[in-house]
Amino acid sequence: MTLAPGESSAGPQTEALRTLLVDALKQRPERNVAVAFSGGPDSTALLGVLAGMPEARARNLRALHVDHGLHRQSAQWAADCRKLCARLGVPLEVLRAQVERNSGLGLEAAARSARYALLADALGQGELLATGHHRQDQAETFLLRALRASGPDGLAAMRPTRPLGNGTLWRPLLNVGVEHLRQCLAELGLPAITDPSNSGSANDRAWLRQHLLPVLMRRWAHVDRSLARSADLCAEASALLSDEDANTLLQLTATAPDRLDRSGLLALPASRRARVLRQWLTRLGLPPLPGNGIARIEADLLDAAPDSAACFDWAGAWVRRWRDALHAGWAPADIAPVASASWDGRTPLPMADGRLLRLQPCAEFAPTSPQAGDGAGPGFVPPVVVRARCGGERITLPGRRHSHSLKHLLQQSDIPPWQRQALPLLFASDGTLLACGDRIVSARLHDWLARHGLRLSLGTVEPDGNQR
Repeated sequence: MTLAPGESSAGPQTEALRTLLVDALKQRPERNVAVAFSGGPDSTALLGVLAGMPEARARNLRALHVDHGLHRQSAQWAADCRKLCARLGVPLEVLRAQVERNSGLGLEAAARSARYALLADALGQGELLATGHHRQDQAETFLLRALRASGPDGLAAMRPTRPLGNGTLWRPLLNVGVEHLRQCLAELGLPAITDPSNSGSANDRAWLRQHLLPVLMRRWAHVDRSLARSADLCAEASALLSDEDANTLLQLTATAPDRLDRSGLLALPASRRARVLRQWLTRLGLPPLPGNGIARIEADLLDAAPDSAACFDWAGAWVRRWRDALHAGWAPADIAPVASASWDGRTPLPMADGRLLRLQPCAEFAPTSPQAGDGAGPGFVPPVVVRARCGGERITLPGRRHSHSLKHLLQQSDIPPWQRQALPLLFASDGTLLACGDRIVSARLHDWLARHGLRLSLGTVEPDGNQR
């Protein structure tokens, strides 16, 4: 059976699913819809039904297939997906992943990470990405999280929607049974790819699917419904707790998003501390903590000496204790060294790590001469020299008559030790130290900036054009 664009199958299961998807689409504001299309039974059923819906066609329906390159037949699977999409009249984009086998996450998790990174990059602004995750997938996820001793956040399993790249990940089938999808596939007469990894027992999910769930379903026929409903209830509880956690987190990260106030954290009950820590790391875009992560942070960081620079590493990320705060980021913690350069200040100066050193207008100062920083104005005449620290530097601060050791000023500052060596130093042509990054500015440079209504800024430029 060939399903032409806009044509709907008359099969009862397909019609039921079509009605569900039409209603679900009405709730979505997105103008464009893509399907994460593996070619397997679930995503094929989803794509096949959407392809027969004018409501989906009107939203520029397309498919995205990720070729992980992990199976010898992966290229053939991609070709099969092209044929099926051509038959359905749905545009297909094939994305080829480079899976990091030695990431420490395990092959399955590394493939998932690579897949979602590609899908996120492929999504257009405000585009909806539909996946074929169904009720049995949700039940499996709930069981896996329970076996890992997860709390309400983890037991909420897969959420119906979440942000992804410039768009939204959408799981419209979480309350649809797998048998319903198989019947839709038969009614549509569409072929599906069989991935042998899904029928083996090599990974935990496959083992649950092949061995545990069939036993449970023989005793409790609707066990997938019960587990999925439990996930829904945990999601409701998690949402309520997350609102409270978000308010607490806002207070504890008042100085900087990647800096968590330790004293404020310790004042919370242990269970709330764990939730706030996890939400903090999630908001920073860092991977979930391992099972012992919270215990390690509690034991090794929160009770560490203020100047110990104690650190906990996992999956390419780190959390450090310094003074009365926790700091987090991606490893390596050290930022790329500063390369020596000449700079006139008229245009931003790129650093090796992607940051920009630039002059920007400052409302605190009323300029007495044309401003620099945009290609106009005097800039630095002659240009300043920008280079890394060598040691022994001294600087004269505003309001002071004598110079101070830069090393001592940095030690007294609120700049973490692992960031200090990455701060660029600005020197005048006569060798006078003018500034250390944008945090320590000499009296001489301060006066020059004030005259021109400018400030020195060091940071990254975000997609919105603002520097941070």
